[in-house]
Amino acid sequence: MSAEAARFRFVSANRRVREDRRFVAGHGRYVADIALEGMLHVAILGAQHPAARILSIDPSAALAMPGVHYVLTGEELAGATDQLMNGLDTPNVRRFPLALGQTRYAGEWVAAVVADTRALAEDACEKVKVSYERLPYLTQAEEALDPSSPPVHPAHGSNVLLDKQFVWGEVDRHFAESPRQLSFRVTWGRNSTVPIETFGVVASWDPWSEMLDVWASIQMPKYPDQIARALRIPANNVRVHHDVDVGGSYGVKRGIKHTVLAAHLARRLGRPVRLLEDRLENMRGGDAHGPERIFDVDVAFDDAGIVRSMKMRALDNAGAYAGRAPFQLGKPIGAIVGPYKIESVAYRAQSVTTNKAVQEAVRGFGQSPTNYAIETALDKVGLACGLDRIEVRRRNFIRKEEFPYLIPSGTRYDSGDYHTVVDKVLAHVDYPALVAERDRLRAEGMLAGIGIAACLEPSGGNSAFEPLLNEKNETTTWMESVRINVDGTGCVAVTIHTTSSGQGHETLAATVVAEVLEIDPDLIRIVRPDSLACLPSNTPVGSRMAIMMGGACFHAAQKLKAKLLRIGAHRLGLAPEAARYQGGSVGAVSGGQALDWAALVNIAHRNFHLLPPDTEPGLESTHVMQVPTGTSLPKDGRVQMYPCHSFEFHLVLVALDPVLGKPEIRRYVIGHDCGTVINPHIVKGMTLGGIAHGLGAALLEEFVYDEEGQMLTQSFMDYLLPSSHEMPKVEIVHHCTPSPFTVFGQKGSGESGYLGAPAAISGALNDAVAEFGISFDKLPIRISAISDAVAAARVRSSEETTS
Repeated sequence: MSAEAARFRFVSANRRVREDRRFVAGHGRYVADIALEGMLHVAILGAQHPAARILSIDPSAALAMPGVHYVLTGEELAGATDQLMNGLDTPNVRRFPLALGQTRYAGEWVAAVVADTRALAEDACEKVKVSYERLPYLTQAEEALDPSSPPVHPAHGSNVLLDKQFVWGEVDRHFAESPRQLSFRVTWGRNSTVPIETFGVVASWDPWSEMLDVWASIQMPKYPDQIARALRIPANNVRVHHDVDVGGSYGVKRGIKHTVLAAHLARRLGRPVRLLEDRLENMRGGDAHGPERIFDVDVAFDDAGIVRSMKMRALDNAGAYAGRAPFQLGKPIGAIVGPYKIESVAYRAQSVTTNKAVQEAVRGFGQSPTNYAIETALDKVGLACGLDRIEVRRRNFIRKEEFPYLIPSGTRYDSGDYHTVVDKVLAHVDYPALVAERDRLRAEGMLAGIGIAACLEPSGGNSAFEPLLNEKNETTTWMESVRINVDGTGCVAVTIHTTSSGQGHETLAATVVAEVLEIDPDLIRIVRPDSLACLPSNTPVGSRMAIMMGGACFHAAQKLKAKLLRIGAHRLGLAPEAARYQGGSVGAVSGGQALDWAALVNIAHRNFHLLPPDTEPGLESTHVMQVPTGTSLPKDGRVQMYPCHSFEFHLVLVALDPVLGKPEIRRYVIGHDCGTVINPHIVKGMTLGGIAHGLGAALLEEFVYDEEGQMLTQSFMDYLLPSSHEMPKVEIVHHCTPSPFTVFGQKGSGESGYLGAPAAISGALNDAVAEFGISFDKLPIRISAISDAVAAARVRSSEETTS
């Protein structure tokens, strides 16, 4: 047993994930399983053009079809609802669920058809006639910066949504004093999480109680509030049912436009309505795309490879509307130097609007692309100084004794031991043997390379990047809540106030409460009430639930435990300090008589006369948890962003045939430190899934648009996902550096693996082709790009030899 696990009874124990049983047996409850009496179905008509004025919509042929009930247009919906919320201060970038007046990307929702069945609604969509006047359009971020480019939102005045310059420290002086500098550009291709389940929502309106009931596959904060605001009804007229399983998300399951549309139709038609995207609707216009980002990076360093300063410009293509996309340039500020002691940073965050599908929150919220840029910089510094890439990282790492460590942008890293994690990985993999294997493959005519990435996972889910990028936003509260009830028979129920998106919240909550109350986790029931019965929650975003929900469970259980201790001490005639709680019983510290769990519960529920003075009967406790360290607004462009920072070190061996160019990952090892692990199975699943996601971003996945503004990758025939054939066996090396800011020392792990995998795989491929004097600076690195570049390099080499 590890030292970490030995500290606890249930935390860190190798126990099953309790949710898995129902999922494996096929008894999850998803939106597609919600079947209400009289329910109608919606299909969406998407725009044909990237930019066009809508001249007319003729639904008559569709409405003439048997079983078709309604065709909803943007004009009607905009008249009945308010525009969707926009986090930035850009009031003239207006957005409704259906296009109003003009379309701004191919696939944008133009009309919604309601019918008895989904298939009938799809057929009817083909009968809706839309007349367009085509408009100029643009798809490239750099083109959008040109003031003369076609305006996506003319009333906004430009295509720039965000342009913020931050300077932390003496950047100019450090660059002037450094003997070496280098500059480069890398590009992160537009991809996403594409979960198995597309977004779905069922809405039902009861006019007599004036209640909107919603079942949805969501993962987002403030969902009921945004629905109510858009529909112009009080928030307590919206009841979101959280007992719905979500078939994957990692950020993209926001679904506000889907819900507002379905809810309006439910009110308009007086019947329940279900909108369940098909894959085409999801990929073309489902608000599910991730970052598309260009990085221009300059670094200043010395002959020993020590990086003193960095300049980074990040230009992000947000798509047709602002959404959450620009904020994905904000989260990386909390780890803008990665795990390195870079003294000063200049960071320019630019977000532009173009005629592409809307970009939304995706796993890591912009951190993985930034890590790719930072790790590319370290690789290039090592190459310039003739240093091994591991050595250059060791020299720049923050040291264990320097924590808590304040980085230039104002965030204080909580804890870490980066050198030890690297040492563990190198020992596990036998690094000299790995290098020898790479060289053996090269001698056999293969291309082979080793990739390295060392990066951080900011965790704890703060909203500090929002007021940093929008000064009108003064939000500093980002809480999570838990309620514990013990009934008269002694059974424990814990209510958590968010949906399940596959992160094992039920296991997390049961484990933490059981650890404090010292009872079996399997005896604890986890309940998800609807939104009207919920305490405040900000959902599983930002790798926050182990920290925030885990912390709320801990503190609520501690309150309950303290009450049980008071009850027991009073009944036994003991001073509180003379009593102790152990295994669900209360007795004297010195031993002797004790009251067991059943006796304590009985007193609390039935024997008011035996309770201590001023004690409420019953056993219930609640705790609302605020983000540790997240209490202040930004000041002078600096802010404490996230409370905790997990660390991961990736080491990858890649081999490929020089003619075919298809990469094969021969070895993948990750060293992982997320503090105290609450459940090893959950952390392992997160890490493996994250690496698979990162592999896709590095080699396969991209939403590609052609010169006509049409998306070419509209299905899994073209948008390529990694399968079991591409996914390697992953070896995980654990280390634990507890966080001083959390109840057990835990940190986040929901985004692990993904944050470093693209950088590591890219580094391995560049190492493999370095002998040809070429490199790849854009993700994904496709097979065709590799084989073409190698072939061209060989031709050049042959010509040079001949001449």
